[in-house]
Amino acid sequence: MKKVRAIFGFAVLALAASAAHAQTVLSNVGPTAATLPPALQNVGFEPQLNAQMPLDLPFRDESGRSVQLRQYFGQKPVVLAFVYYGCPMLCNQVQQGVVGTLRMLSFNPGMDYEVVFISFDSRETPDMAAEKKKGVVSHFRRSGTEAGWHFLTGSQESIDAATRAANFRYNFSAKTNLFAHASGVIVLTPDGRISRYFYGVEYPGRDMRLGLVEASAGKIGTPIDHVLLFCYQYDPSTATYSTAILRIIRLGGILTILCIVGGILIFRRRDARSAQAKLRQPLSGCPERGAH
Repeated sequence: MKKVRAIFGFAVLALAASAAHAQTVLSNVGPTAATLPPALQNVGFEPQLNAQMPLDLPFRDESGRSVQLRQYFGQKPVVLAFVYYGCPMLCNQVQQGVVGTLRMLSFNPGMDYEVVFISFDSRETPDMAAEKKKGVVSHFRRSGTEAGWHFLTGSQESIDAATRAANFRYNFSAKTNLFAHASGVIVLTPDGRISRYFYGVEYPGRDMRLGLVEASAGKIGTPIDHVLLFCYQYDPSTATYSTAILRIIRLGGILTILCIVGGILIFRRRDARSAQAKLRQPLSGCPERGAH
């Protein structure tokens, strides 16, 4: 079985006295399912690249308006995270991590990409979503981007379809009234396919930027971003971008050949010009025409 790749928050079933201690974080490489507590044995986050999200799912946004997931797709890439708004710890860290990372980028929500949070607790309400959006927008502190942040709630049927498509699995403990769940974010293409994903609660700014540029098919980003995409390669096993050594070597070889060819052409052109100049010069010692 695959090892645990995400950072997990889970309810401690035996010790439910304090909500502050009800979730724990595991490392990216963790124990197998056989050694995990029962509450964690069906918890995970293993998105499949190029998998299609169902875009016709109905939800409610933070204003209580009925929406479909497809309303946030079509033109721009989408950063999507599964959270629940009543989470005492881990989901807040995910939201803070998303905000902190996106603040590092020059791209703007609503203009260059969309941000969507989906609550996987069907009991939660648009009022709770609105409160979360208010805090996130206030922390993001970039005017004119409010329309790019979306906090959704929905029925269990819609939640199940969305989480199943992303291979996001969680458990609920009635005893503690808390969810055991993984953490991470997905970057989707404008047509709703999973392009990249990042685990944990902190996401490197470079990786997020490159992920958005790739998901947009180059429609956002600078020429430098496109060069970086050539030099860095996404590694699904670690959910990060690593230096593509072979590509850099090939690029270096191509540049070397171009420099050599360019140098040869320049020197040949100089030699040709020098030869032509000599031919134009009058021969020394030749008598001028008409001299006796």
